[in-house]
Amino acid sequence: MYTERKRHMYDEGIGSWAARRARRTPHRTALVHDGATVTYADLDDRTARIARALRDHGVRQGDRVAFLGPNRPAFLASLFAAGLVGAVFVPFNVRLAPPELAWQLADCGARVLLRSGNRSESTDVAGMAEAGASAMDAAVMDADDAAVRNKAARDERAATVAADDPCLILYTSGTTGRPKGAVLTHANLTWNAVNVLIDEDLTADEVALVAAPLYHAAALGMQALPVLLKGGTCVLMETFDAGAALEAVERYRVTSLFGVPTMFRRIAAHPRWPHADLSSLRTLVCGGAPVPQALTAAYEQRGLTLRQGYGLTEAAPGVLLTQHRPAGTGPAHADARPAHSGVPHFFTDVRVAAPGPADTTATDTATATGRTGELLVRGPNVMTGYWNRPRETEAALTDGWLRTGDAARVDAHGGLTVVDRLKEVIISGGENVYPAEVEHALLAHPDVADCAVIPVPDAEWGEVGRAVLVAAPGVTLDAEAVLASLTGRLAAYKIPRSAVLAPDLPRTGTGKPVRRQIRARYGSA
Repeated sequence: MYTERKRHMYDEGIGSWAARRARRTPHRTALVHDGATVTYADLDDRTARIARALRDHGVRQGDRVAFLGPNRPAFLASLFAAGLVGAVFVPFNVRLAPPELAWQLADCGARVLLRSGNRSESTDVAGMAEAGASAMDAAVMDADDAAVRNKAARDERAATVAADDPCLILYTSGTTGRPKGAVLTHANLTWNAVNVLIDEDLTADEVALVAAPLYHAAALGMQALPVLLKGGTCVLMETFDAGAALEAVERYRVTSLFGVPTMFRRIAAHPRWPHADLSSLRTLVCGGAPVPQALTAAYEQRGLTLRQGYGLTEAAPGVLLTQHRPAGTGPAHADARPAHSGVPHFFTDVRVAAPGPADTTATDTATATGRTGELLVRGPNVMTGYWNRPRETEAALTDGWLRTGDAARVDAHGGLTVVDRLKEVIISGGENVYPAEVEHALLAHPDVADCAVIPVPDAEWGEVGRAVLVAAPGVTLDAEAVLASLTGRLAAYKIPRSAVLAPDLPRTGTGKPVRRQIRARYGSA
């Protein structure tokens, strides 16, 4: 997965970022966590020590280094350390159930699993790490451990990394029910960060509140990495809390905030919201799910513009971003695009094509006014493919274009609005839930003969899953017991919030469920 090269060649990897920043702004604050500050010199030192520990564990160029932990300095130091040795960083969702974690560990073939403690009572990171690593021959290292911190700071054997070397594998669930690992190169992450710096006008005095989890592409690619590249400060929250977020904005004079609609909704609903000092905020970007107009209006009442972004893990992740308009101004302020209409990031191109794998002819957005079709993406931020999945890679990348599986409409000014999802993903609070994966788990219950998972509206999460269950012959099905059986087997956010019983399910001639009909029958709120 990497290309051999001479040692004297220039290091183009993001693993060098910590050292490059430290030589320019060593005493500036890079990270804030739990009230403690980490300077760029500190971050560089931690990165080098973890890199040395990885080498001592036998990690070499091209090996995978897994990571399990919340938003802590160790996450970013471990990412940069993996880059220093030319390894591929694989962060895992701390909400995964142990079997899911074990499967992803085995799939990526990690040589080392780094972990970082979590103060949340609901997640036992150490226990999950041990359980997952036991499924394969992988060493477990505590990234916060004193033994790691005491390693010699420098290792002159650091690898020379090329821009097109793999840097990161991020797992994103697929419609087949098994997660796929999107392989992102050092160039993918760098160019995505450059896009953000250009389109969000980030500055060296940026203070970003990183409240969304870094193991998701958005918080890492749209916030943490661009801010650190520019020399700003990231305030890390291990778990999101609306009151704590407002307090952090005031205390640290936060300028930049990213989150999913649920996060922004909770902030606006907090009792402190009407009187909180939000004067430092400059950039607010909301993604992961459609943004309701009422939520945008709530922020406009506080003099804040909530911009909408669209992206996907395979694009590292930025694709579209709405134009900036000061709160209270209409569409004519900068241009005539609708407020919800997105523009491609600076070094990213998009097209709209007729949906379906048989038609790969793309139409330029500039000449496709009113057209609705599948959104295609091309640019230096687009992944190289899925880890060890050539068939899925070939299906996703066609003539250099990434097929998103999402439908978009082009307006008269070249802007795009994502209007629907061609894939069957349910987006619940910014987390992707794929029905096929949940259905596979439901069908393992002996009392379930058939099932489908559909989205239903939810005031808190935007939408949640509902299981439509068909009982096995001669069985009186207990729907709640079936849902309870998923606990520990699937992440909590994937488990449907409700279930209904059905005599049968409509299916096509090839056996696929007719989801439109199922939603019409059982999808009421």
